[in-house]
Amino acid sequence: MIILLAILFVFIVILAMNVRIVPQASAYVIERLGGYDNTWGVGLHFKIPILDRVAKRVNLKEQVVDFPPQPVITKDNVTMQIDTVVFFQITDPKMYAYGVDNPIMAIEKLTATTLRNIIGEMELDQTLTSREVINTNMRSALDVATDPWGIKVNRVELKNIIPPEAIRNAMEKQMKAERERREAILRAEGEKKSTILVAEGQKESAILEAEAEKQAAILRAEAEKERKIREAEGQAEAIRVVQMANAEGIRFLKEAGADNAVLTIKKLEAFEKAANGNATKIIIPSEIQGVAGLAKSVGEILK
Repeated sequence: MIILLAILFVFIVILAMNVRIVPQASAYVIERLGGYDNTWGVGLHFKIPILDRVAKRVNLKEQVVDFPPQPVITKDNVTMQIDTVVFFQITDPKMYAYGVDNPIMAIEKLTATTLRNIIGEMELDQTLTSREVINTNMRSALDVATDPWGIKVNRVELKNIIPPEAIRNAMEKQMKAERERREAILRAEGEKKSTILVAEGQKESAILEAEAEKQAAILRAEAEKERKIREAEGQAEAIRVVQMANAEGIRFLKEAGADNAVLTIKKLEAFEKAANGNATKIIIPSEIQGVAGLAKSVGEILK
């Protein structure tokens, strides 16, 4: 009985030791008798004792590797330090396990050589302004090279581009000069706009003053016109009043029954008033000359 219990205990221990649970985003490469047998995915698996073994545990999640700066030489013979960041993912656990020894170091060396090849065809200024082009070319080259290893390169980023100190100093001076030039341009444009605004203000002021003077002249002319019209109307009214008075006097004489002699005397009085003016010659109608003697005789009698 004890022997059976011991055998059962040993069987349970062996069974527990050969049961494997593969977690999510992982894969196990299994070898049987030293050769590749299969790849375990997520779930519960049992391996044959002694015959089977887990050769490699593979992480299927996307991984990031930050490589240290690598010295590279540009087309115009400038040596600089560039460090890269590579984002990759294992797509085939079997090829990853048997394709290359130490895949991470292989990717690092491949990244360094690929970077030197790409930068060697570019000048310094082009290198500093073409990060996206360099990233794309490196990703394409690395993806093709790592495909036999079961690795897919998703992205490659240039983390830092460090030119020599002399180049950095020259670049800083160039940037400072460029900033000063932009500042001078902005200041000149500001002064230009200010001058234009002042000139436009003066122009608008002159236009407004001229317009105001024009309106004032129009108003003065209209006022003078109104004054003359009022004067003319006053003179016309005075003439009308005089004519009405004369008409009223004539009507009164007619109503009083005045004869022709009285009317003639009135005419003579009118010529007398006319003679008191500046005229040097008076023409008397012939019909009045006939009564001149009569008027003289009447005057003598009255005396």
